[in-house]
Amino acid sequence: MDRQLAEQQPDSDTPEESQLNLAGAIDVLARLRDAVSSQVLGRDDVIELVVIALAAGGHVLLEDFPGSGKTTLAKALGEAIGDDEGHAENRVIAPFRRIQFTPDLLPSDVTGVPVFDSASNAFHFRHGPIFAHVVLADEINRTSPKVQAAMLEAMGERQVTVDNVTHPLDALFFVIATQNPLDLVGTYPLPVPQLDRFLFKINMQHIDRSAELEVLDTWRSRRDSAHGGPALRRSELLASRAAIDREVEIAAAVKAALVDVSRNLRADERVLQGNSTRSLVLMLPALQAAAALRGRNFVSADDIELLLPRVLGHRIELAPGVADLNRVFHDNMREPMERLAASTLA
Repeated sequence: MDRQLAEQQPDSDTPEESQLNLAGAIDVLARLRDAVSSQVLGRDDVIELVVIALAAGGHVLLEDFPGSGKTTLAKALGEAIGDDEGHAENRVIAPFRRIQFTPDLLPSDVTGVPVFDSASNAFHFRHGPIFAHVVLADEINRTSPKVQAAMLEAMGERQVTVDNVTHPLDALFFVIATQNPLDLVGTYPLPVPQLDRFLFKINMQHIDRSAELEVLDTWRSRRDSAHGGPALRRSELLASRAAIDREVEIAAAVKAALVDVSRNLRADERVLQGNSTRSLVLMLPALQAAAALRGRNFVSADDIELLLPRVLGHRIELAPGVADLNRVFHDNMREPMERLAASTLA
């Protein structure tokens, strides 16, 4: 959590939680993962990536199809995080909100708008649906570039500016955006700056047969248990972020491997535009969170292999005629990862 956010919320953590160790942080993330997994079946890999992104302070773009469980996932994630005592009544932050993006949506429909109060003869800011722990931006590519631009400040700076007044969002502000890859009629493709605000882009596939049967068999029990109360408090998750940042080590060889892969990609003739240095900076806390979820206090090559394609896949533009992104990644990762393995053995 950065200094500005800490100054905005000085009393958000109890003394015990502010000193949460790595074991406690791992327990917090595991409880969050389990709470979401109990409501969303057959999506363990997606849930893990979403939890990693939340722990790293990033956002996620899901490329999916209707009825794939994205709303259930986002709602389960938001409802698993409860407010702290004395925190909820002084704020307008909801656990979860869903925004259906349409061509006629206005920026004020997302961020909020000043409303005139005749009793006090003054304007008061009415907070929009973006003020939530978890925001589902459904079909984000169906809205105009003007509304997409309004999301840039919120996702990048965790604040919105309306009528020259800046309103801070919560430190846990987390966006799960969706877009349908098959339905392109009436859409506005996300520009590169907007795509760069997402830590991960995840392509969701249909769940397997056994998981689909389990969804049908357990739909009633999962519906009835959907409002069982939060699995953890907001301050616990913020404290776990701090513990992971403090205690999970990123070796110099790991950073060298990330830079070398990026330089290889930029020099590859199959790549029209490579990734930015900012993408590597955003990847570091995600690697730490991935290591923590696996019970380690150090980032390993396995974490890089898991996350690097997810982080860079939507930031790289391939040359015309090149379609196999996985092959491009494999070829450019091979030598840097071999050097990382050799340095680890040494």
